[in-house]
Amino acid sequence: MRTTRFAALSVSAVFALAACGGGDGAESHNSQDVSFAQGMIPHHRQAVEMARLADGRASSSQVKDLAARVEKAQGPEIRTMSGWLKTWGEDVPSSMAGMDHSAHSGMAGMMDDADMGKLEKVSGKDFDSLFLTMMVEHHEGAVEMATAEKAKGEYKDATAMADSIVTTQNAEISEMRKLLGEK
Repeated sequence: MRTTRFAALSVSAVFALAACGGGDGAESHNSQDVSFAQGMIPHHRQAVEMARLADGRASSSQVKDLAARVEKAQGPEIRTMSGWLKTWGEDVPSSMAGMDHSAHSGMAGMMDDADMGKLEKVSGKDFDSLFLTMMVEHHEGAVEMATAEKAKGEYKDATAMADSIVTTQNAEISEMRKLLGEK
């Protein structure tokens, strides 16, 4: 019984460390890794914010499903990247309720306050179309950021996450374009 509890605690500790960025931070990282995490955190936060709007506004079950998957994937990635930054002694972008999007509007794929306001005001098929159009652009920005990380980053966990982002979000872009009736 004690061995089972110890094993369960050990496994839990491993997952907790991984969620916090893993290890003791001794693994090599560079300024690209820091830039990737500091940029991707607000980028992911906005995607989660957009995804949460789908629950009460989307008419398509496919759009609702996609939004739920975006939220489920990107929330844990935000926590992981925040852990890396803390481990490295770097600033973690602040989380703001009612996020001011103007501060990040120059970032690839980020929506500004006007875009977010439009999305908040529509529902039904209008929401579905606008959400998918905006999320394609948003995902393309994330793929661009992740591609730069893969090319220039040093931290293995960050480049692995970037690889996952490229794969997952490119697949979702294809899915969204099909839902929009594009080829």
